[in-house]
Amino acid sequence: MAQLSMHSPVGDLTVTEEDGKVISLDWGWIPAEWQTETPLLTKAIEQLNQYFDGNIGDFDLPLDPPGTDFQKRVWDQMLKIPAGTTKSYGDLAKALTTAAQPVGTACGANPIPIIIPCHRVLAAGGQMGGYSGLGGLDTKKSLLKLEKALPPEQQTLDL
Repeated sequence: MAQLSMHSPVGDLTVTEEDGKVISLDWGWIPAEWQTETPLLTKAIEQLNQYFDGNIGDFDLPLDPPGTDFQKRVWDQMLKIPAGTTKSYGDLAKALTTAAQPVGTACGANPIPIIIPCHRVLAAGGQMGGYSGLGGLDTKKSLLKLEKALPPEQQTLDL
């Protein structure tokens, strides 16, 4: 397992790789002696920097988030949400023929936030819902603002 940290507008982030795939993105900085630059982690950091610089597109990284089969199906649906757009928990639930509540639970358990864009999933009526990353809803709103994807009633928020 290898890890590499970076500074970002939403706090320090650490990306973890195992067996040639990204398995997590966590808030926080790990000591320099624990960090390892691998081609994949370097690519992940470069893509995250591009994202935060406003060059928002799809991340092109091999992912292997640890989770249940159901969670992985939810995360796969999140990966289909284009940058700059949002879906509701209900939209994802409908696509998976399940209820919205377990979809929300799976969103909250996403081990690779930002890259697997759980911030693009909103509650009914465009409400924010929750966000498990550091900073909670403020971070979710910042990411959506960066992507110009805030719901109309949230557009004037000063973050």
